[in-house]
Amino acid sequence: MSIPNKSAVLEYLQNLQQQICTVLENEDGTARFETDEWERDGKHSLGGGGITRVISDGNIIEQGGVNISHVTGESLPPSATAHRPELAGRAFEAMGLSLVIHPLNPYIPTSHMNVRFFIAEREDEPPIWWFGGGFDLTPYYGDDQDCKHWHQTAYDACQGFGEQTYPRFKQWCDDYFYLRHRDEPRGIGGLFFDDLNEWDFATCFRFMQSVGDHYIPAYLPIIQRQKDHPYDEPQRDFQLYRRGRYVEFNLVFDRGTLFGLQSGGRTESILMSLPPLVKWRYNWQPDPDSEEALLYERYLKPRDWLSI
Repeated sequence: MSIPNKSAVLEYLQNLQQQICTVLENEDGTARFETDEWERDGKHSLGGGGITRVISDGNIIEQGGVNISHVTGESLPPSATAHRPELAGRAFEAMGLSLVIHPLNPYIPTSHMNVRFFIAEREDEPPIWWFGGGFDLTPYYGDDQDCKHWHQTAYDACQGFGEQTYPRFKQWCDDYFYLRHRDEPRGIGGLFFDDLNEWDFATCFRFMQSVGDHYIPAYLPIIQRQKDHPYDEPQRDFQLYRRGRYVEFNLVFDRGTLFGLQSGGRTESILMSLPPLVKWRYNWQPDPDSEEALLYERYLKPRDWLSI
C-alpha cells in the first residue's frame, strides 16, 4: 500500500477551491467570493485552520460557500470514535473542501459537494487513513434532463474504478441524504462515499480527485439551462419552504456538521451551508397535480436516472 501523501492532497484541495470559485463567479456575473482565512486558537491541543470563501446577493447565487479546512488534534471527538474505537488515543489530521450553493431562482437546484481526507497516527504504528466525499443535488422543481445529466456526470466520475462503484456510491448517497423523521429524501442524490481505503492511497486519491473535478461539469450546465426560467412569488415561497428540509438534515443528521462542531471547528464556516432565507409552516401539503406535488411524486423518489 502506497504511503499517504498529505501535502499532495492539500495542494489539490487548494487548487480545486480556486477553480470552482472562478467558474461560479464568472457564471454569476455580479457577485464575488469574499475570502476569510482563519486559524484555530490551539485550545485543547487543537490546531490548523482554513480558508472560507463566501458569495452572496448575486445575480444567480443567493448565497454559497466553498470552504477548505485543515485541522489537527491530539484526540478525536466522540462522533469519530463511537464506531471506530481503534482511533482512540491517536493524533489526527483532517483536510477537506466542502461547498454548498443556494441559487436565487427556484428552478436552479441547490448543490452540495465535499471531498476530504482523514489520517490518524500513533508512533511506531501504521497510520489509519481514508477518503470521503461526494456530491448531491436538491431541486425545488424537478427536471428530468437536469436529473439525468447530474447522474450521468456522477457515473462518468466513477469510470475506471470498477463497474460497481457508481451503483454502490449512488445507493449510499440515497441512503445517507435521507430525512428519517420525514420519511423523505433530501433531493435526487448523486454520489456519497466514506472510509475509502480499499484501494492503495494513490488510487483512492485519484478517485477523490475525479469526484471533485466532476462537480462543475455536473452543476454548471444545470445553472445555464435554468437561470432564465421565469418564476413568481409562489415558486419563491415554495423554495423557501423546501429549504427548511435542508436545514433539518444539516443540523440533525449530517456527520460533517457534527464532527466539525464536536472537534472545536469554526462555527461560522461549518454553518455556512445553511441558506440565508427559509420558511417552515405547519402540516403544509401541495395542491394535487401541481408542480410542487410533482416534486414529491416523481423526484423525491430514489430511481435509476440513467435509464430515463
